[in-house]
Amino acid sequence: MKKLFKLILNTIPRPILIRLSYVARPVLALLLKGSKFTDPIDGKSFRMFLPYGYGSQRNNVLSPSTLSLERHRLLWLYLKNETDFFTSKEKKKVLHFAPEQAFYKLFRNQKNLEYTTTDLFSPLADVKADICNLPFDDNQYDIILCNHVLEHIPDDTKAMQELFRVLKPGGMAILQIPQDLSRATTFSDDTIIDQKERAKIFGQYDHVRIYGRDYFEKLRSIGFTVIEEDYTNKIAPELVEKYCLAKGEIIPVCFKK
Repeated sequence: MKKLFKLILNTIPRPILIRLSYVARPVLALLLKGSKFTDPIDGKSFRMFLPYGYGSQRNNVLSPSTLSLERHRLLWLYLKNETDFFTSKEKKKVLHFAPEQAFYKLFRNQKNLEYTTTDLFSPLADVKADICNLPFDDNQYDIILCNHVLEHIPDDTKAMQELFRVLKPGGMAILQIPQDLSRATTFSDDTIIDQKERAKIFGQYDHVRIYGRDYFEKLRSIGFTVIEEDYTNKIAPELVEKYCLAKGEIIPVCFKK
C-alpha cells in the first residue's frame, strides 16, 4: 500500500488528486472502519490511518474520512479549543491559502465566517492569486490560514510581507510549514531544480527549502508577533496517539499589532 500511495502522489497532479479523492474517501472510510485511531475533525474512528509521503512514507497519518494529516488535526484542535474561530458572535473575515479538503466545507458552512479561499492552481480556490502579489486591500482579514505553502515559494520573504499587509491589526495568522527543529537555520539552494534531487534533499519534489528554528525569527522580522505553540504538549499523551498527531510539532501563531 505504501508503494501504491507514493506512486499516486508523485505521478498524478494535485488538482486531479483532489477531484479523485471525493470518490475514494467514502470507500476508504468504510474499508478501514475500526476503533484504534480517531479523526477529531469528524469524530470517526478506524483500525488504521493511511500512509502518506512523497519521499519516505509515514504510517498511520492520512485519515480515510477527511483526508487530514497530522498538521490538520493539530490545527483543528487548536482552533476549536484555544480560539473563538468557531464560536465568535462577530463575523470574522478569513483568508485561506491552498484550502485543504479536511477543512473546506466545514469552514465554508460556518455562519460566523466570511470565508475566502485563494491559490494559483487549486480547484477549491475562490480567487486565483499569487501569494507574492495578492489582489486584496491592506488590513482586510481577521484570520489568515496559510499552511504548508511557504516552502513552495522561492521568494518567501515577499510572501510573508503580503500576508502581513492584508492581515488586520489585531488579526491572527497561522503559518504552518514543514520544519526540521534540529536545524538552527533554514537551508535552501536555488541551483537544485531537478525534481528527483529536490525530493531527495527537501523531502518533496516541489519544495525549495527546509525551514529550521530561525523561521520564527524571520516572521518576527516581517513585523509579526509570534507565539511558538507546542500544542501537543497540552494534549493528553493517549490522545496524541489516538489522533495520530506529530508529537512536538510547533504551530506558528502570528499576530499583527
